[in-house]
Amino acid sequence: MAIPWFLLKTVPWADVISTAPVVADGAKKLWNAVAGKAAPVQVQAEAPAAAATPEAEATAQIQARLVTVETTLSELHRQMLASSELIKALADQNAELIKRAEANRMRLIWLYGAVVFVGALSVIALAV
Repeated sequence: MAIPWFLLKTVPWADVISTAPVVADGAKKLWNAVAGKAAPVQVQAEAPAAAATPEAEATAQIQARLVTVETTLSELHRQMLASSELIKALADQNAELIKRAEANRMRLIWLYGAVVFVGALSVIALAV
């Protein structure tokens, strides 16, 4: 689906271009902060012996819950690493896109100037 031209004209491109490096730097800082952290260590629960006392049952339940929490924490850490890697890749891609859009804008300005110059020369040549 194509984006209508009038919507693209409403985008504040100067702001987008000026903030692209800030977004890329923020994504790199996030990636460095997240990638530098060690993954949580998973602890294997011991198989409870025949729990005869209520204290032993409570301890076994707490240990089981602790293993569940540690497993969930490890999974969340893995997801956080994947998400921050994706954010970094998207920010880098966005910065590259902005750089290319700015280069294309400058080329278009030069091309416009060349067309005006050639047009002026042709008008002068027709007048002579």
